Amino acid sequence: MNASPAILPFADPGAGYRALQPEIDAAVARALASGWYILGREGEAFEAEFAAWLGDQPGAPTMHAVGCANGTDAIMLILRGMGIGEGSTVVTVSHTAVATVAAIEMVGATPLLLDIDPDTYTMDPDELASVLADPPPGLPPIRAVIPVHIYGQAVDLGPIKAACDEAGVFLIEDCAQCHGAMLGGAKLGTIGHAAAFSLYPTKNLGALGDGGILATPDRELAARIGAIRQYGWKRRYISDLQGVNSRLDEVQAAILRVKLQHLDRQNDRRRQIAAAYDAALAGTALTPPARRPGAHHVFHLYVLRHPKRDEFMFSLKARGIGTGIHYPMPVHSQPAYAGRVPLGPANCAETARVAEEVFSLPMYPELTDEQVARVCEALSGL
Repeated sequence: MNASPAILPFADPGAGYRALQPEIDAAVARALASGWYILGREGEAFEAEFAAWLGDQPGAPTMHAVGCANGTDAIMLILRGMGIGEGSTVVTVSHTAVATVAAIEMVGATPLLLDIDPDTYTMDPDELASVLADPPPGLPPIRAVIPVHIYGQAVDLGPIKAACDEAGVFLIEDCAQCHGAMLGGAKLGTIGHAAAFSLYPTKNLGALGDGGILATPDRELAARIGAIRQYGWKRRYISDLQGVNSRLDEVQAAILRVKLQHLDRQNDRRRQIAAAYDAALAGTALTPPARRPGAHHVFHLYVLRHPKRDEFMFSLKARGIGTGIHYPMPVHSQPAYAGRVPLGPANCAETARVAEEVFSLPMYPELTDEQVARVCEALSGL
């Protein structure tokens, strides 16, 4: 009897380390030898290098970056820095990692969850315009909107920014899955008032532990958040602001400095893999992911959709291909939030359908040509 094929993993963070091991090991050794492990030279250098990379497009604003403990805290710190908390509503989507909503509740604000566009899985601009023009009764004033650039795909920020500007609310980009993605020639993370990035190991730019970074063109906001992330200190041991403890450590910062140098090349590899998957899907019952016109997708995830999702996932597993689901349950349906968090007028109907149908293929830049061909062969056989 033939043995089942070994499963090609959906994600492999260790492959990212092995691909850059000599450079990463040298960076870690440098950080360890420094004798300074929190908020030192590595963190300062990473913040400066990330801000420069983010704002390197013609016409981009000068960006300021602040490292922190994780991507959830990055959103929380932005909200705190803007003075948004209890007595405020923050609009986002239910089709996201729960971290987006958790961060809103961490500051005491009320999340209002909107539906998504069914093709790109990103915030519906029309529903946003509706709730900004006529907010649901009984909620605190809307102070901010957090669209999520999910899967590496850009949100339709043109009308969303216009609606936010018209309503006088902050636009905060959730960039946890879109490092290096672009819209209309601008890097995502430079279009709103501020942006939050996760540096979790599986992200396009990932640490080898937890980490996050936020960015803003507002120097004063960045300085305020820089104090808030360490107990509100502007002077050591003196809390001028109410703060928290959310710091990116020096070892992770040193690793991220290495990985940032390779990010654009690795994003190119992700697009190559996506193109191969696209071609393999021709003639099957599955449709390649949509690309927003004028946008530059970086394929944090390669997400397919079908009403018989479980059947397709089972078939791929039988062919030795690992898959994932992002996300199996919308935030508003999860036990901690169901019946408690307000929804927009569309009642997240499309979000609920999507959660029953989406699944993700292996997608990381270290996939070899042979492994990509293996996935493509399995796809063409569906």
